[in-house]
Amino acid sequence: MTDDAAAPDLRASDADRERVADILRDALAEGRLDMEEFGERLDATYSARTYGELAPITRDLPGRGSPGVPAVSLTKEPEPGDDWGSRVLRDGAGDAGTSTWAVAVMSGFQRKGRWTAPRRFNCFAFWGGGEIDLREAYFADREIVINAVAIMGGVDVIVPPGVEVVVRGIGIMGGFDHSEEGVPGDPGGPRVIVTGLAFWGGVGVQRKLPRAEKQRMREERRRERLERKEERRRGLEAPRHNPLNLHTSHERREPHPREDR
Repeated sequence: MTDDAAAPDLRASDADRERVADILRDALAEGRLDMEEFGERLDATYSARTYGELAPITRDLPGRGSPGVPAVSLTKEPEPGDDWGSRVLRDGAGDAGTSTWAVAVMSGFQRKGRWTAPRRFNCFAFWGGGEIDLREAYFADREIVINAVAIMGGVDVIVPPGVEVVVRGIGIMGGFDHSEEGVPGDPGGPRVIVTGLAFWGGVGVQRKLPRAEKQRMREERRRERLERKEERRRGLEAPRHNPLNLHTSHERREPHPREDR
């Protein structure tokens, strides 16, 4: 690493500029910047070449999740990522899990949010339905088994990106969803095996983004709409040029001398 004196001379990367642009968009959405200030700072961000040029742009703005702290650090930090190591428990710490079974008879059940999925989860749905949502779950092991029996009912299993899915269930006048099989998982990510029986019923498997990621994408689309709106406004306010000095429709045209005869 470089020392603080040399840090301002470090060349900024595209990722550095995007982080600053995200902070500016947050500030615009929160009312800390007006449209004109936002446009000026965004232009300066994408033209900056070093950390020293980026730092003043957000010096008076709080960073994400740290109010009162300068938004741009002059030290390189690793990019945040989804750490499966913190969600897949080891050494038998999560053998029992938060819940190991569920039953729905002419009713329903749900397992979602921050819960620990055990090594084997058994569920039964008769004239009812169940939902097993693993998007925010912890995992008792690298490989877990969901044994689902659906009789004239249904069970839905929801997994996040990065999870490998294997389906081994048997359907009799019913079926198991195999659409998510074959999608490779992340290194270190868990493997979910869905097995059981579907009789006049079904067991579905869906892959969905976590709620926090969906919210982040919605916010990003909203910021993009604000930027496009601002670009259109600035385009309408730009001075109109008339390089040929042509007469406009509201100007009176002077008569030609020959026309008086």
